[in-house]
Amino acid sequence: MIDVQHWLSALPPGVVYLLVASVIGVESMGVPLPGEIVLVSSALLAATGVVEPEWVASAAAFGAIVGDSVGYAIGRRGGRPLLARLGRRFPKHLGPAQLARAEQSFARHGVWAVFFGRFVALLRILAGPLAGALHVPYRRFLVANAAGGLVWAFGTTYLLYSVGRAAEHWLKDISWAGLVLAVLAGLGSTWWLRRRAHRVTSADGAADMTATEVPSGVETAQVASGGQSAAVAPGVESVRAGNEH
Repeated sequence: MIDVQHWLSALPPGVVYLLVASVIGVESMGVPLPGEIVLVSSALLAATGVVEPEWVASAAAFGAIVGDSVGYAIGRRGGRPLLARLGRRFPKHLGPAQLARAEQSFARHGVWAVFFGRFVALLRILAGPLAGALHVPYRRFLVANAAGGLVWAFGTTYLLYSVGRAAEHWLKDISWAGLVLAVLAGLGSTWWLRRRAHRVTSADGAADMTATEVPSGVETAQVASGGQSAAVAPGVESVRAGNEH
């Protein structure tokens, strides 16, 4: 992160804003890029007076909202085959396990997964394409997308900017200590939302485990009758029905 900040400091302010919007925008389309690192580094740079915090936050929010909307359109057109191709190209970030977790969050929590997904790396990348592939109504998606993008961008930028300015004032001769404090503040700025989002995904995983357990009596009856049963993921049918309406 320190190297990124040093590299950004050598660029003109306008280029920094454009880079923030571009990296975050492309990440929101479904391509794994270090959008959060770029935002945090730029916010710390604003604390030194090199760039303006309001422009950093505006660029980040613009990139997040537009990128998610483009990702939504791509997902709506490409559907599940597109997500499968992305998973093969980026198996560590968008593999079948990650896709299943993200899809389950959408099935259970709808557009709230878009809002809280802005604070979690996995859902931040998948929110737009996955919402489009699942045919989430665009108006509802846009509201959650814009709210999450604005809170994430302006909240992260101004908290880091404020802490960085305070650290610079009180620790002028210990610049590394000020940077450490600013980074720690940046991590803490999204702690509550990350904790909430991880609780949601953990609850989804526990529900999946419960859904896969079949009572022994039912299994015995099926074996005795020679019948077969098919499992349907909980919540998916209700989401599909709501989208059809």
